[in-house]
Amino acid sequence: MLKRIIFSIILIAVLLGLNWLISTQIEGYVTTIILHAGIFVILAVSLNLVNGFTGQFSLGQAGFYGIGAYAAAALTTYGQLTIFKHWFHDDGTISWWTGSILLLLAMAVGGLVAAIAGLVVGLPSLKLRGDYLAIVTLGLNQIIVVVLNNMDKVGGPRGFGTIYTSGLNPISIPTLSSFFWVYFVAAIVIIVSINIRYSVHGLAFIAIREDEVAAEAMGIPTTKYKITAFVLSAFFAGVAGALFAHTDGFIAPNEFDFITSINIVVMVVLGGMGSVSGTAIGALLLSILPEVLRGSFAEYRLVVYAGLLILLMLVRPKGIFGQEELSIAWFRGQIAGCKNLAIRLRNRKNDPLAEK
Repeated sequence: MLKRIIFSIILIAVLLGLNWLISTQIEGYVTTIILHAGIFVILAVSLNLVNGFTGQFSLGQAGFYGIGAYAAAALTTYGQLTIFKHWFHDDGTISWWTGSILLLLAMAVGGLVAAIAGLVVGLPSLKLRGDYLAIVTLGLNQIIVVVLNNMDKVGGPRGFGTIYTSGLNPISIPTLSSFFWVYFVAAIVIIVSINIRYSVHGLAFIAIREDEVAAEAMGIPTTKYKITAFVLSAFFAGVAGALFAHTDGFIAPNEFDFITSINIVVMVVLGGMGSVSGTAIGALLLSILPEVLRGSFAEYRLVVYAGLLILLMLVRPKGIFGQEELSIAWFRGQIAGCKNLAIRLRNRKNDPLAEK
């Protein structure tokens, strides 16, 4: 218990220090990229609960991401007309402490609404498996985008950022997110996922992934566990949506379409399905790499980006970490593997019968 308290204090102190450094020393464009990378870490690690742990194949994560973003944004904008109107100053700003409380409320609402949507979607659809589940979740993602496009109260296809009321100044989505909050939530999601993986429930998830029929024969309630993973994944996606809405101060339905869902799946596959740390690193790489290539390979960055993905998947077909976690033991295994490969190549070169 004491170790956990000390670890929490150190984590918060480090994040606060980095938050100060980034907010004062780094320009806004780079800061936005860093925040978006952290949000995609939350999305990828949360999807790993479904695709990596239970072996299902969902393509609807961006839909829950969008539900959380719109629910949280509606709360903090329309709330300025009623319950939160005394929290804001006359110029539309809000203090850091009050803004943090409001952001926590927005994340809670965004996560709960997304979790309810995940439960409604998961109950009928998780009876399906494999490609059928992927098609259903992909279709539901598109239904969510269509619904958002037809909701005029939150901007419809124009996007949602500012509301105009008679006799009052325009009210915008407050930019409450910061490096501290994005990466603090990312750390919580990672820690929760790792604890789940090595718990009794995590073992049930993995049993379902390896052989669902055998898991059911052993008395594991497979449908219950799949729905649990799906709802928890949707909750974290909704929280990520709340952070995203209050990072840019503007959201639009096309930011939550199936292309975003596919990008999140690619992050999970690249890092290693079932690996929490691998998924987080994959999300960081795929979020930052396109922006790094924008400077040096502006004209060909998408070609280079796709080529690097293909190369990496050829070299590491199970992802960067496979189903393992980043650890000292993993590094030792990689070093030992490289040494064994070098020995085999040297022996083959020295053996005159090897080529025959």
